Amino acid sequence: MSTASAPALTDLTGTWTLDPAHTRIGFVARHAMVTKVRGSFNEFEGTAVLDGANPANSHAEVTIKAASIDTRNAQRDEHLRSNDFLAMQEHPEITFASTGARQVDDTTFELTGDLTIRGVTKPVTIPFTFEGAAKDPFGNLRAGFEGSVVINRKDWGVNWNAALEGGGVLVSDRVTLEFEVSAIKSA
Repeated sequence: MSTASAPALTDLTGTWTLDPAHTRIGFVARHAMVTKVRGSFNEFEGTAVLDGANPANSHAEVTIKAASIDTRNAQRDEHLRSNDFLAMQEHPEITFASTGARQVDDTTFELTGDLTIRGVTKPVTIPFTFEGAAKDPFGNLRAGFEGSVVINRKDWGVNWNAALEGGGVLVSDRVTLEFEVSAIKSA
């Protein structure tokens, strides 16, 4: 199987494990109304069970260590770990557990589930694009998916902000969550 020819969905049926070395779970937020700050989480684990014959039976779970947030700025990362943002002392994990899956077309899927941040759980629907599948040099079957969704951080109790002198605020309410997934078939 290679990315040159898309496999049949039934070929993807099985249990998959996220490969943290080749997966990025990140975010983008506006800063000072003029630029974007990008970050990611460096510690997470996740699994998915794909049912190629009936994609609606597929499901996924991801657990992210909040302390692993990384925006390439130590001072900002400490602030994001604090009670102003992620409150990681009280809520060390961010989780997603799917509650439904829907195939939109040959390569697009929507995964609906419960996203928990700071102990607040809200439903989100994340569109994912299947990027391909291939055997790696070690004989593992890998599949790639990319997706993103925009959330309002205040819906999860992440309310801190600072007013700017010229108007506006320091941090946007809207945050884009980004998923670049490499999964290895484990069963």
